[in-house]
Amino acid sequence: MKFKFKSKKQMISTIVVSSIILICILLAVLSPIIFAGTDFANFIASTLGEFFDFISFISNNYVTILKSATIIFFMWIISKVLRFVIAFVTKINKKSETVGIILNSIIKYAAVLIMVFLILSAWGVETPTLLAGAGILGLALSFGAQSLIEDVISGLFIIFEKDFSVGDIIEVDGFRGSVIAIGIRTTKLEDISGDVKIINNSEIRGAVNTSNNLHPAICDLSVSYDTNLEVLEALIHEELPKIKKAIPDIIEGPFYKGVQNLADSAVIIRILARVEEHKKYQVVRDLNREMKIFCEKNKINIPFNQLVVHVQNEMSKDE
Repeated sequence: MKFKFKSKKQMISTIVVSSIILICILLAVLSPIIFAGTDFANFIASTLGEFFDFISFISNNYVTILKSATIIFFMWIISKVLRFVIAFVTKINKKSETVGIILNSIIKYAAVLIMVFLILSAWGVETPTLLAGAGILGLALSFGAQSLIEDVISGLFIIFEKDFSVGDIIEVDGFRGSVIAIGIRTTKLEDISGDVKIINNSEIRGAVNTSNNLHPAICDLSVSYDTNLEVLEALIHEELPKIKKAIPDIIEGPFYKGVQNLADSAVIIRILARVEEHKKYQVVRDLNREMKIFCEKNKINIPFNQLVVHVQNEMSKDE
């Protein structure tokens, strides 16, 4: 593990403090041996020895220390096993994986809390009294942390009502992005630019989940007015299966939807396919490419806006 210091002054301060602590520990441990029977040894024993006499502390409490180490080891094993089981069971789909993330967080914090109370009990602390005090403290904190409680409750409702899950694309307050994490308190969204927005769960209202259904990918093709529509439509119907094969991301279609608009300089026809939401824009690009190649092969004219200027020559009155 590497430590990074913000400045040279901070590094020097850290070294000085660490050195002082190390010297105090060495004096407390070695002075009874090196300076045995001297006033200096008695002074160190009555001052630093009260805090750093690790040998006496370990010899007097080794049984309790072993109990504490055993509690830590077994709680770590139990936590790992439970989290492994949850990860294995919740690999069915995205929604179950989201539930697994929440359960893993709950198990992690619950294991630490239980471990702390068991260790305190091993050291002779009256845990029932401690639990009662913690309950009163928790009740007092709840009045000052109402927003936190709202976030936690809202997060649980989001998970268990399956409003959305990790991987879904949603829109909240004008921000559209993919859900990359759902926590007990916050939800993280990542947009197409890679920006991540962190939203408190209680502030997610009126979210639009765009991943529940297939989305349309639309290609509007402009052809000249002198194009024979019946012949063009027959060619398009022959081409659609080839386009489907060329664009594997298309789930339904593509379909020829007919004449979309009679524009100023072109007849606009529409090709539509249905795809997963996060692949929609790429499929639109691929459809545009395939239809351009189709027009080139079949010599179909794709018109562009033209401006015709009429110039009138005025004859002079003298002529």
